Amino acid sequence: MPNRRILIIGPSWVGDMVMAQTLFKVLRQRHPGCEIDVLAPQWSKPLLDRMPEVRSGLSMPVGHGQLQLGTRRTIGRELREAGYDQAIVLPNSLKSALIPFFAGIPQRTGWRGEMRYGLLNDVRKLNKSDYPLMIERFVALALSQGADLPEPIPRPALTVDQKAAAKLLAEKGLQSPVLALCPGAEFGPAKRWPDKHYAAVAAEYIGRGWQVVLMGSAKDAEVAERIRAALPPTSAERCISLCGKTSLGQAIDILSQVSAVVSNDSGLMHISAALGRPLVVVYGSTSPGFTPPLAERVAIEQIPVDCGPCFKRECPLGHLKCLVDLAPVRVIQSLDALLADEPIAVELSGKDNS
Repeated sequence: MPNRRILIIGPSWVGDMVMAQTLFKVLRQRHPGCEIDVLAPQWSKPLLDRMPEVRSGLSMPVGHGQLQLGTRRTIGRELREAGYDQAIVLPNSLKSALIPFFAGIPQRTGWRGEMRYGLLNDVRKLNKSDYPLMIERFVALALSQGADLPEPIPRPALTVDQKAAAKLLAEKGLQSPVLALCPGAEFGPAKRWPDKHYAAVAAEYIGRGWQVVLMGSAKDAEVAERIRAALPPTSAERCISLCGKTSLGQAIDILSQVSAVVSNDSGLMHISAALGRPLVVVYGSTSPGFTPPLAERVAIEQIPVDCGPCFKRECPLGHLKCLVDLAPVRVIQSLDALLADEPIAVELSGKDNS
């Protein structure tokens, strides 16, 4: 009997794609030898290439939010020859269910979403209280309706060519111990810990003999330069910004080699967790109750405020109290605790910096 073939319609955000690996792992547990292909935006291929459960990442040429019905019909007809047994549609939009329908895939699974009856023939009604975490909602689609989730749910775990990654780190002028700071957040400024706080953390670890690397997209380059500008010139020399200067694949490989990470709630946070890096995550307008970092060596820093978590892109009250009042010393202490059992190249000083 041929192996079961499964097409996943993947999400459009980095963090969601990382968390989708939990689904791929459960599918491989339930259907050993199954062949999993993921149809997703082209940017996601470096992530999918580092997930051993995925046979192939298929490029989705239609942009997020675009209908392009004719293009979706053409893609679906081309995929008919692959002979998929099942499609699992992770986005909740009507558009995302069109290609599996046009491909004639016999079992098309997904949450009810935007009036998708007919497009999906294995439609699930989501009770959010049953599945409070996004990974639970993903994994439930691998199971029969109403079936118990596996315990524990497997965590994302990206695989990296360690020799190539170590070589890339050296090419970027980085030598262990390295602290990666991820000061950006695609969602909006209400997720971004202040520049001066990141600079305080950078200064502390540079003072201990570490290097600091700032990771992010080109959109984060300005923030990264403000962090470097807040450092004394001698410290700034040991703080390198790679924002907008790496591909996603290179960013993954570099993060796999660093000694620790401090990040906002972002896609790079989920990548760092999936790489098993000691990780401190700063939460502002959002909450770890839905999409937490999925790893053991993680500390979450968030302060209670009357107005939050508000889940807004920008602070409705304009003060960003949830982030501004979260002092750097808390992050430094949390990271020190994570590193207590980690071998590093220099001794920690225990110096506070608020």
